[in-house]
Amino acid sequence: MIRKAREREKQTKTTFIQSFHKKMSRKIYFAGSIRAGRDDADLYARLIEQLKQYGKVLTEHVGNTSVEKEEKDLSEKEIHDRDMEWLNESDYLVAEVTQPSLGVGYEIGRAVDLKKTILCLFRPQTGKRLSAMIRGAENGSTFIVKDYKETEAPSIFKEFFKEEL
Repeated sequence: MIRKAREREKQTKTTFIQSFHKKMSRKIYFAGSIRAGRDDADLYARLIEQLKQYGKVLTEHVGNTSVEKEEKDLSEKEIHDRDMEWLNESDYLVAEVTQPSLGVGYEIGRAVDLKKTILCLFRPQTGKRLSAMIRGAENGSTFIVKDYKETEAPSIFKEFFKEEL
C-alpha cells in the first residue's frame, strides 16, 4: 500500500516536472499593432503577462507603450529580420487582431507558411469588423479565431494551450 502511494507520488512529481519543462520550453510570438495604432498597447501588455504562464514570449516589446521610440535606431530591414527570426524560433503565434494592421496580417501569413499554431483574438464590441481573410482561415486546430472580452483571455489561453494551471 505504501509502495503504491510512493509510486503515485513519484508519478505526480514526474508529470509536474515534465509539464513545467514543456511550458518553459514553449516560445510564443505575440503580434499586435504598432504602426497602425497603439491604442491597445496597455491591453497587449496585460495579455503578454498572461501568456508568460505558458512559455517565453519572444515579443514582449509589443506591449511597451514606447516601442516606436525604442526602435527608432533600427532600420525597417533590421526590425523585419529580427521579428522574422523570432517568428521562426517560435512555436505559437498569438495575435490581437482588433486593430487592423498590415504588419500583423503579414506575421500571421508567415506563421501559416511556417506551420505555426495560431490564435487570433478579436474584440467585436469595438464595432470593428474582422477581415474575412483572418476569420475565414480558422480551421479549428492550428488556426483559431476567438471573439473575446479581456476578462475571457485567461480561459481562452488555458484552452488554447490545453493546460491546467
